[in-house]
Amino acid sequence: MFLATPRNLIVAAALAAPLVALAENPSPEPDYTVAYNIGAVSDYRVRGISQTDFGPAIQGGIDLTLKSGLYLGTFASNVDWVKHFNGATKGSVEIDLYGGFRGPIADIATFDAGVIRYQYPSNNSGEAGTPGAGLFGNASTTEVYLNLGYKIANLKYNRSIGSFLGNLNSSGSQYIDLNCTIDLGKGFSLTPHVGHQFIPHQGASGSAGDYTDYSIAVAKDFGNGLVVTAAALKTTTDKGAGTFYHDLNGRDLGKSTVTIGLKYTF
Repeated sequence: MFLATPRNLIVAAALAAPLVALAENPSPEPDYTVAYNIGAVSDYRVRGISQTDFGPAIQGGIDLTLKSGLYLGTFASNVDWVKHFNGATKGSVEIDLYGGFRGPIADIATFDAGVIRYQYPSNNSGEAGTPGAGLFGNASTTEVYLNLGYKIANLKYNRSIGSFLGNLNSSGSQYIDLNCTIDLGKGFSLTPHVGHQFIPHQGASGSAGDYTDYSIAVAKDFGNGLVVTAAALKTTTDKGAGTFYHDLNGRDLGKSTVTIGLKYTF
């Protein structure tokens, strides 16, 4: 939702002129915009890993963007992984808080740099009395990121500050991904993606948490803020990562799937 002053009409006229012309003055760029979004997905996946143990999620967010390029935002979703993977008894909600600065690079590319906090309120991951006691720490995580865009492609790098999602000794975990958004016309777009997660000091090999994820998504923009997306996803969590990404029921949270999502922005 854009917050701006109303449009002004300028009357261009001269007393001696035979005609009176009305010209519309273009609206000035607003000092800031606020956008709200709500949505649902059949399986909430982040970097190819299910956050809801293959179940659906209800989600929503708010974004504030200043004319200067500064922005702040928040996002919320239900999750299951903190309990089903880290063995916590509390932690069924994810609330993300993020902020940064974005803008052009010499009129040929774009950049977006910022910090994001993945917060799982009241989670007791790794605490005494939970199945994950001594194996995990607190699930909440902070990352810094840099996203570079050029034409239809963007390359993004994330790095954790402190432990990553409760994995012990995982400070400095990194994720790098490449995405392309291809306009197919009539409101359709195609987005292929590949990413790789690095988590240091995990397992006997030190790289048990490393894996690659792939996806391809088709989105349909129906206008008025409504977008529907279908995505096919695959990871290598069943290979180099072994059973690292298996939940407490032995299910691979990175197994291949197709997800359906709906998002309305206003």
